[in-house]
Amino acid sequence: MEREAMEVDVVIVGGGPSGLSAAIRLQQLAQEKGEELAIVVLEKGSEVGAHILSGAVMEPRAMNELFPDWKERGAPLDVPVEDEKFMVLTEVNGLSLPVWAMPSQVHNHGNYIVSLGNICRWLAEQAEGMGIEIFPGFPASEVLYHEDGSVKGVATGVMGIGRDGEQKPGFEPGMELHAKYTIFAEGVRGSLSKQLIEQFGLAEKSSPQKYGIGFKELWELDPEQHKQGTVIHTAGWPMDWNTWGGSFIYHLDNNQAYVGYVVALDYKNPHLSPFDEFQRFKQHPKVRPMLEGGKRLSYGARAINEGGFQSIPELTFPGGMLVGCSAGFLNVPKIKGSHTAMKSGMVAAEAVFEALQQGEDAPKQLTGYQSNMEKSWVFKELFRARNFGPWFHKLGLAGFGVGALELHLTNLGLAMPWTFKHRHKDHEALKPADKCRKIDYPKPDGVVSFDKTSSVYLANVNHEEDQPIHLTLKNDSTPIEINLATYDAPEQRYCPAGVYEIVREDDGTNPRLQINAQNCVHCKTCDIKDPTQNINWVTPEGGGGPNYPNM
Repeated sequence: MEREAMEVDVVIVGGGPSGLSAAIRLQQLAQEKGEELAIVVLEKGSEVGAHILSGAVMEPRAMNELFPDWKERGAPLDVPVEDEKFMVLTEVNGLSLPVWAMPSQVHNHGNYIVSLGNICRWLAEQAEGMGIEIFPGFPASEVLYHEDGSVKGVATGVMGIGRDGEQKPGFEPGMELHAKYTIFAEGVRGSLSKQLIEQFGLAEKSSPQKYGIGFKELWELDPEQHKQGTVIHTAGWPMDWNTWGGSFIYHLDNNQAYVGYVVALDYKNPHLSPFDEFQRFKQHPKVRPMLEGGKRLSYGARAINEGGFQSIPELTFPGGMLVGCSAGFLNVPKIKGSHTAMKSGMVAAEAVFEALQQGEDAPKQLTGYQSNMEKSWVFKELFRARNFGPWFHKLGLAGFGVGALELHLTNLGLAMPWTFKHRHKDHEALKPADKCRKIDYPKPDGVVSFDKTSSVYLANVNHEEDQPIHLTLKNDSTPIEINLATYDAPEQRYCPAGVYEIVREDDGTNPRLQINAQNCVHCKTCDIKDPTQNINWVTPEGGGGPNYPNM
């Protein structure tokens, strides 16, 4: 069966904050000129917001620019930050640091505790009300090219193929979307964005991108333990002094709170389990009393960008561009990226609209997007924060203090002349298992700590089981001959959803890797941390994956 083709002006891959902001800004500009544009947004989740996972405390700067009347429109920014705390934890205690003494970049006055998924659902409503077409459940699985090598558009994934590779009843070959320009807003480690960065050499002049894995649970707290508008961050335990990690606790309305933990994916010990470190964190004496008497409502996990300014690749290539977390615009000390993602989508839209006005004389590569981003407040903000993460990697936990001092000096106009580079990719950091200590994690108590199985259940994960496994292996022998032999199969531990499992015969022989693809929450950690880069994450059938409510 041949694929049908749809001709549009602009196709946007991803219905997150950057993609939706790009679509809305583009339509705003068209409507101001009285013009009509065909704009299509493809979203791989079952609905917009289904795959969105973020802390999230939102800085409203970009929202103010996109919709100055967002309050009147009913945007779900309902819980302003009213109190914030920062603690450095030891195993049995915690030292509170005065927030007023910390750099202004990490202060949250004027920000809002939000569900980023609900923000995206609201943005989608605004977009559809403006005539923008949004197709949820349609993952872009392939980049299409013109004969000259420029991007022509994308194709959506095939539906109705069995795990045996044969067509099932209801088979659909997918659809091609041809566009004058394609905006890739896939989020962190997007499967197509990764290909494009390699194809066009977009990262040749930048440092390797760095990543963390973030866990998040939504809790309903005992009313006695709830304080609406409170933001708490911690560093230190359960991480050692040389492993980057920290927590967030954000008190919403309705006695609810987000509880989460982030572990940098350049950790060295293959025995480390980020999921179990998160569960262990919740047992801390400063945290457990808040959760006792409460109820866990939801769970999710997602990789985040941590490379900062020096890891941003080139943003444009013939026929398209990268926006949002596909390009890595997270501000590391702020632990925020939604405002920068939205702004990047808006700047991209302005470059696209300007080009569309030129008709046949329009350039294929919109370098104006790159230059305008470099002039924007996004690049200024990220440049000021560029050394915060690297200071930690140089000095361990003490690097937090040095990084904060540099931010203070920068705020006083004493900007440091150096920019530290990231030298290694995260998957290169693991040491052989026999060179590292094993970690004995306590069993979950079912009160504040839990296992992966019950957690994945709360993520509402759904995949059609009879479909090709979307966690593909470049070499089938590598998981046993290298990963298991050298690193004790770290995929069993870095995956937050129990996707990877080493199984053996009853007598303990013949180990093999079993991939439980139906558990996948689309976090992309395996694609990032696999020490041999043998795992390649590709899109499953449309609509598959988690369905996060209020996350």
